Amino acid sequence: MFRSALVRLTAWYLTLVMAVSLVFSGVVYHVGSNELAHGLRRQNQRIYEDFPVFNGSPLLNNDKDLANGEHRLLARLVFFNLIVLVGAGLVSYYLAKRTLEPIEEAHARQKRFTADVSHELRTPITALKMGSEVALMDKAASKQVLRTTLQSNIEEADKLGILVDNLLRLSRLDADELRLSFNPVAASAVGQAALDKVQAAASKKNIAIKPELAGGTIDGDKDSLVQLVTILLDNAIKYSPAGTTVLLRTTMQGDTTLLEVKDEGIGIEQKALEHVFDRFYRADSSRQKEDSEGYGLGLSIAKMIADLHHASITISSVAGKGTTARVVFSKA
Repeated sequence: MFRSALVRLTAWYLTLVMAVSLVFSGVVYHVGSNELAHGLRRQNQRIYEDFPVFNGSPLLNNDKDLANGEHRLLARLVFFNLIVLVGAGLVSYYLAKRTLEPIEEAHARQKRFTADVSHELRTPITALKMGSEVALMDKAASKQVLRTTLQSNIEEADKLGILVDNLLRLSRLDADELRLSFNPVAASAVGQAALDKVQAAASKKNIAIKPELAGGTIDGDKDSLVQLVTILLDNAIKYSPAGTTVLLRTTMQGDTTLLEVKDEGIGIEQKALEHVFDRFYRADSSRQKEDSEGYGLGLSIAKMIADLHHASITISSVAGKGTTARVVFSKA
């Protein structure tokens, strides 16, 4: 689709350029022809005045000289237009490609989003359907069994709601809408807001969060920044054993603000580190077993938020010893 659009747009650009070039060439030919005829008449008149012997001589043929001059002018204009045609074709193709690139990228994002939705919604919907069908087929099912099935369906519906929210969030981030609401935000305020969101989950798992919130300012959208830190803290809590500590640190380093989340959890294998930001990626390790309810979207969202804020996000880890996530923001 975009290839044919590229060809059509290139043709339109080229048509416009060549139309201008041909009109310009026509004007040049008309003016040049008139000037050439005028010059020949003046030249002949000067020769006749200076050398009366040539007056009326057939050697001085204005029509023939004018025709030869017009032919040479026309040949040069044709050559000029051929050069314009080639150059304008290349430039038109480049401009058409640049014009269509944002549209093509938006279309690709939409297709990817649709594919993500269709792929990931299938699992919880299937679980809901199967659970209900099994309960309906068992005519002797007790009230407790039916209650358990309904409770399981409610849990699957909750997961489904979280998944839909995450997918919609990804769509919003893909649309670059957040850049419209950028303002200077204190890094410590972002860290504290994220800490408040995960404190209950940390307490439930008997994990201590150690905050070291120093200065630093980030130019960005506060809600999305809080979401980024919440994702990192949530992962740290999820993959850390009870009784361990998660460090949340914000510091200034020269012209940059560093945000760091460090845990003492199960870590990530080195072969999986390069894929942790991929959508729906879940490592085939102990992390997979720990997170049977996850959909592999959290770090993808965190990476997109970091990218929109022109920040770099890195994950380093040692399997069995812990993971450290670092986000580096340029000075606001």
